[in-house]
Amino acid sequence: MIRTFKLALAAAAAFAATPAIAQDAPEDDRRLIISFGGGVQFVPEYPGADGLKLGPLFTGGARREGDPMQARGPDDGFGFSLTGRGGPVEIGPMIQFQAERDEDDAGALIGDVDFAFEPGAFINVNVSDSVRLRAEARRGFDGHEGWLGDLGADFFLRPGTSTIVSVGPRVRLADEEYMQTYYGQTPAQALVSGLPAYAPDGGVRAVGAVFGVTHEFTRNFGIYGYAQYDRLIGDAADSPIVQQLGSEDQFSAGLALFFNFRMRSPF
Repeated sequence: MIRTFKLALAAAAAFAATPAIAQDAPEDDRRLIISFGGGVQFVPEYPGADGLKLGPLFTGGARREGDPMQARGPDDGFGFSLTGRGGPVEIGPMIQFQAERDEDDAGALIGDVDFAFEPGAFINVNVSDSVRLRAEARRGFDGHEGWLGDLGADFFLRPGTSTIVSVGPRVRLADEEYMQTYYGQTPAQALVSGLPAYAPDGGVRAVGAVFGVTHEFTRNFGIYGYAQYDRLIGDAADSPIVQQLGSEDQFSAGLALFFNFRMRSPF
């Protein structure tokens, strides 16, 4: 029941997390195109795992009729810009989620970790229509209480008005609290798990890249897909959880169908 509630909450956040549109001129009476949809994705069973699990994938967004599809990275948190969309700098709140860790998936008594909420903030620097720099800072609640940061660049291609492709590198950071939760083993935990005690420091935990594509088959129907690869490095890679039970290579990918419907703008 708790897992179902949290998945429903995550889905609601995904559908509600549409780009800021209230910044547009009041006289703009074009209709809104609201996009929403869902599908499936394969993600690591837990941070540092060598296996994948199947989970839901939700997608959503909003734009004014006649505007191009929004350029965003596949791993962007759900949020909106307080400074308007499309300017040189976008700043706003956002949230990410981290699935729970079940020690049964690891095959060792390394300890369960609850589902985590990660609210925070982002800043986008739009160098051009095709290049974006992004930084996120988040703080975990419930499952972990650490600080996380993501740095990345995205390159956007538009083969046509109905397709947008994104690709870009990533650097992922975490503080000591997060690293200890997912990659560490206290002496007490080590006695139970049989792994050596390990106390990782904070810093860069992974580097990688993401790829995404959105295509509208018709004005009302489209498809969204992504692929992501992260390579654990530093203290995350050296963790006995990773070395003895998991993998430094972290893959994920997903595919979703979405629908567009149009409504008169309330703004």
